Amino acid sequence: MSEVIAVYPGTFDPMTLGHEDVVRRATQLFSRVIVAVAAGHHKKTLFSLQERIDMARTVAAPFGDRVTVESFSGLLRDFVVARGGKAMVRGLRAVTDFDYEFQLAGMNRSLMPEVETVFLTPSDKYQFISSTFVREIAMLGGETDKFVSADVQDRLAAKVRSLGRE
Repeated sequence: MSEVIAVYPGTFDPMTLGHEDVVRRATQLFSRVIVAVAAGHHKKTLFSLQERIDMARTVAAPFGDRVTVESFSGLLRDFVVARGGKAMVRGLRAVTDFDYEFQLAGMNRSLMPEVETVFLTPSDKYQFISSTFVREIAMLGGETDKFVSADVQDRLAAKVRSLGRE
């Protein structure tokens, strides 16, 4: 069987244990996984693009060369096609994610019919975690160590301190 490349796109602001779990699950299905960190032109992010790439690379390190991390801006379609992607991985936490993700998958199929969208659910213990919740908890002085890796936790604490929000 030939190599099948999957792209897992997201803002990853910050990368959570749920994201990590989806990466792990994707590596069990695909030859290579590219974690595609969005420049985030449509979102105000807490972390810079380079910080988000660095966090994702730390998370990807245990997977060796099977998982790479790159940034993208513009149409995701162009990024996926340029890298020879045959699948796009999307994480689903709950029914509330499904409606948006279903519409997005339909649009992506229209833009790149040769690429399949694959929905993966994280482990039960991660299904409620979202980057938005993690950011809000951190900014309000709460503990986030149950939701992110130790490296991301350190970066999150440093970012909150730098903003004078601890």
